[in-house]
This record gives sequence, C-alpha cells and structure tokens, in this order.
Amino acid sequence: MRCARSDHEARNRPRGWAPRALLLVLMVFAVQLGSLIAPAYACGCGAMVVDRMARVSVDRETSVVDWDGGTEQIVMRLTVRGDAPEAAWIMPVPHRATVDLGDASLFSELQTLTAPVTTTRHYFWPRAKDWPFGGSGYRSGDGAAPSAARPVEVVGRERLGPFDVARLAATDPAALEDWLERNGFELPDRLASALRPYVEQKWEYVAVRLAPQESGSPLTGTLDPLRLRFASDELVYPMRLSRLAATPQSLGLYVLAAHRMEPRDAIGGSRPRVTYAGRVDAGQERGAYPALGALTGGRPVFVTAIDQSFPRPELIDGDHELRAAGADTAYRTTYYRDELLTVGGVPAWVLTLLGGAVVIVTALLLVVRARRRRPVVPPAPVTVPPPLV
Repeated sequence: MRCARSDHEARNRPRGWAPRALLLVLMVFAVQLGSLIAPAYACGCGAMVVDRMARVSVDRETSVVDWDGGTEQIVMRLTVRGDAPEAAWIMPVPHRATVDLGDASLFSELQTLTAPVTTTRHYFWPRAKDWPFGGSGYRSGDGAAPSAARPVEVVGRERLGPFDVARLAATDPAALEDWLERNGFELPDRLASALRPYVEQKWEYVAVRLAPQESGSPLTGTLDPLRLRFASDELVYPMRLSRLAATPQSLGLYVLAAHRMEPRDAIGGSRPRVTYAGRVDAGQERGAYPALGALTGGRPVFVTAIDQSFPRPELIDGDHELRAAGADTAYRTTYYRDELLTVGGVPAWVLTLLGGAVVIVTALLLVVRARRRRPVVPPAPVTVPPPLV
C-alpha cells in the first residue's frame, strides 16, 4: 500500500515541479552570492568600500557638524560589523581638509544634552485602565583650490591611530578611481559616476583606510571618531554618495552654529525631524561639556539635533545644505506619562463626586429643616354679610 500510494502521488504530481524547485534554489543562491560580493555600502556622508569577497556594514553613523560662518568641522563615528580585514571610507569635501582624531566624549556629552525628558501630566476623569475599569497606563506624546596640474594629487597622508588617511584632489573621477585601486581601495563601477558631480564642483576627497587594531581580526565595533576641518562659506553636509546604498539609510546630525539650523529640503528622504534645539554656552559650562567647548573654541552655539530617514536611497539627489531657521525657537523631545489626578491616594473625581453628593444632601436637609421651622399662618376670618331686608 505504501509503494502504491507513492506511485499514485508521483503520477499525479504537477509536471515541471522539479525545474521550478531548481530555479528557486538557484535564485536563493544568487541572492546570497550577491550579498557576499557587494563591494560598497553607502554611509551617511561617504562610501564604504571593501574587497569583493568580504562583507562590511555600517550599523550606525553619528556626526557632529560645527560651523562658525567660514569654517566647518565634521566629527563622525562609525559603528561597523562584518568579516572584512580592512575597508576604505571615502568622503568628498568642498575645500582642502585637515584630518585628525576626534574626541569620543563629544558624543556622550551631546547625547546627555539633547536627551528627551519625561513629564507627568494629570487627567481628571478615569480612563479605560483606571479604577473602576482597571489599572493605570503610560503613553508618550508626542581651503585652497585643487591643483589642475595632474588628474589626481595627493595633498597629504598621515597615520591617525588605526586610520591611514589620504587627502586627495582630483579633476577626473576615472583617475581618482585608478589611484585608489592602485593603493588598495577596490571601487565599484558606480562610484566613479557618483563622484562626477563633486569633481565638476572641484571638490577634494578624504580617503581613509580602516583596519582593526589587531592584524588579521575582522573590522567590527565602534571606530575612533575622525574630525575633518575645511573652509566653507555655507553649511553643507555631503550626502550624494548615499544613493549607492542598497538598504534604507538613516541620518542623525548634531548641528552647532550661531542659530537654529534646518535643511533646505529633504533631498529625496523623509521630512527631517528636529529632536532638540537650544542654545548652549560651553565656555561657561566647561565642567559639563569640555569636549563641546574644545570643538567650538568656547563660543556659545545653538545646538540642533536632526533625524531623517531615507527609505529609498536611490532617490537622494544632492547634499544637505543647512540654513538658519526663521527663529531660534527652543525645542526638546518630551515624553508624557499620563496619571490620574489623586488627592491622598484617592482619585480626585471620586472626591469631587462625594463632595457634590454631600453638598446636595446638605442642601436638601436644610430646605426640609427650614420648612419645618416655618410658622403656620392662621387663616383669615370669614366675614358674613348681613341679610338683605
């Protein structure tokens, strides 16, 4: 019976199932193979490049942008994971940049400064989770121009901790690609065309070789922050290379300037959301924010924290140009903890109802008592008219 049933199932199995199953297996294998050889992952304001047989991803990028009207500083910290023994990170800059290590404590200071606050607000009437319906709940409310003598010019190279930093000037994206490949940076084909707008604007580049502290170990974890400093007449945050990303991207910026700042437009992402805005005088609060004071030179700054998501990175159509907002309005993300208003542990609405009942009963008793004490007025005497004669 078992063999007969198997033969029957085989005879009634739809034709062509084997080729379809084989095609499905090949598709899954192709997807996995594509994930293994993907050469680059865009990240915030740059591009991450690894060997074709290695994998690396940027889990998080946090950047601090300081601008005093003529000089811009970008301090960024990458958290990466993967199996690549080394990687390269490329970032375009509008003018010649100096590069050094940043202070990691800067990020913890700004995180503390801009952290959301929780405020308790009370409501009077009971809700679904309050007595007599249930318990209580919680809810939240809402530099110099590049040289044209050669297609690629190395304007500086230095070793900064675990980073091998090369500062480049280029007038031809293909030449830039050739130079990077000859120095160990393997680029995807699309990156040369993505860099062309920066070359046309005569921007320069910072190419950083990322390597783990221990030779042979995979590149993973939170890397030391890097600080870039360059001349700029306007506040700009490079984002164009992020259009190469294959997965949704998110951007988190701490912007330090004289006024509250806002992006000129969404550049293909969701609407930028301000999570904090407020003025800080790090010079007077050196004990609380020493790293912030060192970055800004002690000058008072307006701190604007901005979050933005890019569900479809391929729609990114430019760099973020930030401008002063219409007003320096302070803002802080606030979470509200709603609680029932109580007096001595007793809900206020219960006391109010009891108090109202007592008032009504008291009023009725007074009315009854007043009526009982009211004197009885005798009836008026009846006058009988004399009879008519």
